[in-house]
Amino acid sequence: MASKLLRAVVLGPPGSGKGTVCERIARSFGLQHLSSGQFLRESLGGGGVLERGAAVVLQLWGWGVGGFASIPAASLPLPAVPFCYGACTGFPRTLGQAEALDRICELDLVISLNIPFETLKDRLSARWVHPASGRVYNMDFNPPNVQGVDDLTGEPLVQQEDDKPEAVAARLRKYKDAAKPVIELYKSRGILHSFSGTETNKIWPYVYTLLSSKIPPVLSDEEN
Repeated sequence: MASKLLRAVVLGPPGSGKGTVCERIARSFGLQHLSSGQFLRESLGGGGVLERGAAVVLQLWGWGVGGFASIPAASLPLPAVPFCYGACTGFPRTLGQAEALDRICELDLVISLNIPFETLKDRLSARWVHPASGRVYNMDFNPPNVQGVDDLTGEPLVQQEDDKPEAVAARLRKYKDAAKPVIELYKSRGILHSFSGTETNKIWPYVYTLLSSKIPPVLSDEEN
């Protein structure tokens, strides 16, 4: 086990494939993949989730706890288990969060996923979720085995209000405005690595190559 903690974040707008990339990184590099959405549903509940979630992330970075998580809601719950490599996705979402994170730790690597607006709009509008687990399906390229129900439980899937076509454009504009100064900050430090494309399968090999230069992989790209 390596002694250095690699601190990294994966940024990207809603629907950019952060979750898929996270799962592949977890498999390829032997990192733990946790769903913060599940944690929030079970443990936080109520209002103020984003700000409380941000506090959870900052507190855990302060402990020096590493790990890997998929973070759709700007929050990172992790168990108190030390890992050699730490990475989180979707956080920080704002310049204020980035500055708060700076006061606790120095990031080594930032991955930014750049996906065209039309692609994101199509992806989000076709996305359905199993509320209890947070499992996400896309009716275009990752549909459930039976239309409208979760593969594992058979329970109904729902389309979240902010994934409905009329809400998608506003979400993407909001993300772009908030993320721009965050991306510029990490770009100025020379730690930002941007990957553009319309398909996660085509972006992934470049992400894998980058991380392989930082972390010894446990699986080859072909095995993933």
